[in-house]
Amino acid sequence: MRLIFIVFWLSLQAHAAEITARLNKAIQANGISKANLGLIVYDLGTSQKPIFTLNDTQEFIPASITKLATAFTVLNKLGPSFKFQTTLWSTGKIENGVLKGDLILKGGGDAGFVSETMWFLVNEFVRTGIQKIEGDIVVDDSDFDSVRADPSRDPERVDRAYDAPVGAMSFNWNSINIMVRPTQVGEPPQVYLDPLNTYYKIENKAKTVNKSGANLEIARTDDHIAVHGTIGISHEEVVAYKNVDDPVDWSGRNLIFFLSQRGVSVTGKVKAGKRPTSAKQLAKAESKPVSEHVKDMMKFSNNYVAEMLTKDLAAQSGEAPATLEGGMKIIRAFLVSQGIESKNFTLLNPSGLSRRNQMRPRDLAQILLLAHSNFPTFAEYLTALPIAGEDGTLHKRMVGSPAQGWVRAKTGSLAGIVSLAGFAGRRDGGLRAFAFLFNGKAEQGESVRHLFDQMATDLVQ
Repeated sequence: MRLIFIVFWLSLQAHAAEITARLNKAIQANGISKANLGLIVYDLGTSQKPIFTLNDTQEFIPASITKLATAFTVLNKLGPSFKFQTTLWSTGKIENGVLKGDLILKGGGDAGFVSETMWFLVNEFVRTGIQKIEGDIVVDDSDFDSVRADPSRDPERVDRAYDAPVGAMSFNWNSINIMVRPTQVGEPPQVYLDPLNTYYKIENKAKTVNKSGANLEIARTDDHIAVHGTIGISHEEVVAYKNVDDPVDWSGRNLIFFLSQRGVSVTGKVKAGKRPTSAKQLAKAESKPVSEHVKDMMKFSNNYVAEMLTKDLAAQSGEAPATLEGGMKIIRAFLVSQGIESKNFTLLNPSGLSRRNQMRPRDLAQILLLAHSNFPTFAEYLTALPIAGEDGTLHKRMVGSPAQGWVRAKTGSLAGIVSLAGFAGRRDGGLRAFAFLFNGKAEQGESVRHLFDQMATDLVQ
């Protein structure tokens, strides 16, 4: 028995030495300074010690791999099957198909309340027999505080979807999709909005031209979508994703539009308010399970979903109104309860869209090890990660390499920050956990991504 153990131990040592040689060779060939790298690799199931490390106890800005900690906490504190509720209420009387009073839309923190969910809610409401609402649409957003963008984010607000505001009552990720298609030479292209709505007016100053390529500028300003520039006659559809300013007005206006599609008219306007305790519930829509929200967050590195889920943590703990800091306290406390020392990390934002976050590669890898050892949630955690060469933020990376389909990892990127952390499967049944971080010059970003892809591929082989 002792001989078997010695042979096994020597095999592990040889294995670790081989991996170390491969990874060091990749780093040397790439030319990235080791001082800017934080790296760690574990061979799961064979040893409690890492098989490769470099600056693994040094703190780095993690960027979006911060979501590894957010997902781990959300899945364990809320549970993979937990669902949120969005409801319709009123204190008015119903007479001959007319609601004499306001219709109240109560948000429950559903990050995935989109067109399909709105249709479900409206269809259930239609079954009450109400065809006209003689009152306003009152949007109750009070489960969360009124802070729409976390102050620890980069201070400059942009109209891109990744910078969408958050609210307990939100719709379609508080973003709108704009699709532009060429028509005939000299004519304006077709501009489509999804979801279709009356909230935004389209200002289409673009032209279809008899040449290849597209040179379009698509901007959102207040209640306008402005499209300028040119698109080639044979060019494929161009899609832009823009956020909205006011989740309350956006949600309420879309409710009116969806009601109109089912023949229900509204005489009033949209306003913010709170549901009276005497109100009667008229319709309810449940969200998809938390595991699916986590997948939305991880696959596409959705910052809006990360902040929504963090406020949901606070709301479900009893904080009213829920704050992002309340949710972050829960995340930090949970990590500490799992053995990660508070002195070794600084987490202020759950999405990673902040340079004030600091984490060690060793602790990020520890989160992966903890997730792996937690049977009730590991399947959902692993499923949420982007797959190399297949989907999410990794769909164009490691394509055609041995890592395609065999690496599931979260990406991270800010100017001068590149990160990749997750799991690498092996065809012999083995599994490795890794965390790769780079903090350095912005112009080296693409080179670092190539290095990290090569290292992840080395872990698979």
